Amino acid sequence: MNQPYFFLQRIRDEAHRFAVSAHRVRRKKGLSKSLLDQIEGIGSIRKRALLNHFGSARAVESASLDEIKSVDGVEEKVATKIYNFFHE
Repeated sequence: MNQPYFFLQRIRDEAHRFAVSAHRVRRKKGLSKSLLDQIEGIGSIRKRALLNHFGSARAVESASLDEIKSVDGVEEKVATKIYNFFHE
């Protein structure tokens, strides 16, 4: 008597597991893409440093050249590239 009920439970659980894992993959892809990926000379380490310092790519966009230079690992030449990318 309980077998059809357990079968339906397992179908529900599998559908839920699939939906959750698919959502996690989409969310992870969305988090890894950024405007900063389009700037030449910005790798994952500099990108992470910029995002940790400013919080978002939008905050980097509105930052001044001096603020971008103040981030650890971002020298003047790269800071100028970043600033020009957002302001040209």
